[in-house]
Amino acid sequence: MFLRLLTLSLLILYPVAWFAPLMRAGLLPVFGLSEISVITGLQSLWGSDAVLALIVTFFAIFAPYLKTIGLALVQWNLLDARLKPVLHVLGKLAMADVFLIALYITLAKGIGLATIETAWGLYLFTGCILASLGLGMANTAQAFRKDISG
Repeated sequence: MFLRLLTLSLLILYPVAWFAPLMRAGLLPVFGLSEISVITGLQSLWGSDAVLALIVTFFAIFAPYLKTIGLALVQWNLLDARLKPVLHVLGKLAMADVFLIALYITLAKGIGLATIETAWGLYLFTGCILASLGLGMANTAQAFRKDISG
């Protein structure tokens, strides 16, 4: 029951993480910093490159949320457990966006002209992704123990 509640809590935490500030960025420290969230980043991206925005939207929003919904449905026996490999792939795709954000922060800091500070939303978003990954593994291990015990 504890795993089920944790999984359902992610359905609330993900939208909070999407709107939470991931980082504060600015051209130079003297010009002030703008807060960037997943949603504001996507809004900006949609204005400049719709194809890339669609890909990032899938990785940042749809993949982790669909995986979490699917995992909750499996946990409540509302979805066939044979779909777990699909949920596992969705979890891996969701990790790609955390990697990309970290890469962009590293690149921007290396340039030296921009100032970037990570914000609490980055940790919340990363935590949601990692919690989802951990819950998926725990759910698989729990199902494996049930199969062994008969």
